[in-house]
Amino acid sequence: MKKISPVSRSGRFAHGPGADVARFTESVSFDRRLWQHDILGSLTHAAMLRKIGVLTKKELHAITRGLNQIAKEIAAGKFKWKPELEDVHMNIEAALTRRVPAGAKLHTARSRNDQVALDLRLWLRDEIVLLLGGIADLQRALVSLGEKNSDVLIPGYTHLQRAQPVYLAHHLLAYVEMLERDCERLWDCYSRVNVCPLGSGAIAGSTLPLDRVFVAKALGFVDANGKPQLTQNSMDAVSDRDFAVEFCAAGALLAVHLSRLAEDLILWSSAEFNFIKITDAYTTGSSLMPQKKNPDIAELARGKTGRVVGNLVALLTLLKGLPMTYNRDLQEDKERVFDTADTVRATVQLMAAMLKNTKVNHAACAAAASDPALLATDLADYLVRKGMPFRQAHHTVGAVVALAEKSGKPLNELSLAELQSVDPVPGTKVFGRDALGVFNLQRAMGKRNMVGAPGTKEVAKQLARWREQLS
Repeated sequence: MKKISPVSRSGRFAHGPGADVARFTESVSFDRRLWQHDILGSLTHAAMLRKIGVLTKKELHAITRGLNQIAKEIAAGKFKWKPELEDVHMNIEAALTRRVPAGAKLHTARSRNDQVALDLRLWLRDEIVLLLGGIADLQRALVSLGEKNSDVLIPGYTHLQRAQPVYLAHHLLAYVEMLERDCERLWDCYSRVNVCPLGSGAIAGSTLPLDRVFVAKALGFVDANGKPQLTQNSMDAVSDRDFAVEFCAAGALLAVHLSRLAEDLILWSSAEFNFIKITDAYTTGSSLMPQKKNPDIAELARGKTGRVVGNLVALLTLLKGLPMTYNRDLQEDKERVFDTADTVRATVQLMAAMLKNTKVNHAACAAAASDPALLATDLADYLVRKGMPFRQAHHTVGAVVALAEKSGKPLNELSLAELQSVDPVPGTKVFGRDALGVFNLQRAMGKRNMVGAPGTKEVAKQLARWREQLS
């Protein structure tokens, strides 16, 4: 059999592209990371071609052996990538065809359009699974830090102002809940990634009797019941990048959640809060100020959110004006998807490691949580239990707070007479002797036991639930 070079532009062109065009259009510098999935797809496609009679048993054996040898060379770093061959697909096919004459048959009924769609889906499936594992580890780190400090109370904040007391564990579990929603979104995205486009050709399939079901099953494109998942429109199959957008969107929201967690950790590690100490291994110093210990890992986690959100916007902008079907613009999708996957996975891993190397300053947390103003709402609830409408109770306690500020006293040091001096109806004395008992912090936390509240029993229950779920 005569060897046919897959690198020629085809009989339509008299000569290849100019060097400047080749440099501008190449993608092998970044899409080479799809090599394992490209070879896996080619092995399966070859097996299908043998099944329908396009390849002989001998040809299939030679192609399989050749592809496996190329895979070994790539893994060992011995494969020479050629930018002039444009992409990962042509580099591998050219190397195969030079070694195995039957390799020229491998591209039968296949286009780089459906080939790259397949490779990206295969790669993204693996990335989603790896990312989900990393998120679970971060969730475990949050739960573990909460369990180790299960009795620590801190102020909860709204508008970055002290609001009401919460357990530190309750605050940390809020991020566990966020991350769980991220996992749900990624699993949902996975279901749409896990659809096989191979067999769609360049745009209109093939006149050959391709067995798409065989390919889908062999590559694991099946649902929970083992039913093969196949794209149903060849034009959509080669131009669809919705699954990539969904992944980048899920990644962007995950990055936002990581950024919010990072911001809390940055605040808590400052001298003004002093709630936590991050070990030296996960902080850096200053080139000028010798006393500094900077939470750079958390700051970078916060900063990298910008690039991940940018990747989503870039991908959406890339797609918005494309007509059917495949357009070369789509070459620009991979770097955005790759960068999102790399960035969020690395950030998740580092955040988990940092939390495992973070200690809580119990004394500073207790001092902050002992602020009696945090229980002002509890005092309003006390009046509500006495039958007062909440709006009136809110106004009354506001007057109590104003009196305390004017007197230079914390709320819990006001006398009963002073409390009663702001009763809304003179002489009613809605504040009884038990009013000051509201400021017992442990008793206050013991009352917050509805589902989702930061009460003592409920937080313990939630920690146990997450420990079991993440085990």
